[in-house]
Amino acid sequence: MSLGFTLLLYARKEATHYSYNFKYFLKYGLFILLLVGVNILIISTIQIFLNEDGFLIQKWFQEYIPFYIFQKAPIYILGYSAVAIILHLYFANEKLQFQVQKLSELKEINLNLYNKLKAEISDKTTILNIKIGNRRRIIPVAEIQWIEADDYCAKVHLINGKSYSMRSTLKTLEGKLQPPFLRVHRKAIVNMEMVKELNTINAPCIILNNNREVPVSKSNLKMVKDFIS
Repeated sequence: MSLGFTLLLYARKEATHYSYNFKYFLKYGLFILLLVGVNILIISTIQIFLNEDGFLIQKWFQEYIPFYIFQKAPIYILGYSAVAIILHLYFANEKLQFQVQKLSELKEINLNLYNKLKAEISDKTTILNIKIGNRRRIIPVAEIQWIEADDYCAKVHLINGKSYSMRSTLKTLEGKLQPPFLRVHRKAIVNMEMVKELNTINAPCIILNNNREVPVSKSNLKMVKDFIS
């Protein structure tokens, strides 16, 4: 039992290894055999000193050591092997739990970082990619004045007076564009930075910087007023 405490220390050290190859088991086996050998030597020495004949080297080698090897070695090997397996599983599980805890803390840190970045960085688009014939035109959303529904397409009106049609619905574009773009009507999305006036007399509408009037639906009127406020 006293020598078994060294097995405790050895198992704690070896629990850090997870590559169970032949060399790993060989090292464990040799360590156990070393413990068994030391035990046999100690027991044989004690027993020969307790013998009334006194200590005799020849008798120690020829009688006591062989006797205890056959009598005790198998039991000790099995006992130490069982203890080694239990200790190794215990320490391996302990280290695994520690790693799981570290991963859990890392996951929480990364989740907090993700939420922080998500709050600071918008995933909305800053450009529109419009196909014109065999070419594609990249339009910064800051240059867009308003967008109107045109059958199954969307007509994008720019500050410079040019217009381009693209294969998209207003609902899809509404999900991509961030404020100051507002869906003011089922057929119109407006860049509110290009609005100079809100007219609520008769049919509500907003007046753009180029004096173009864009209708505002009654269901969206409050949202437009809140945005302007």
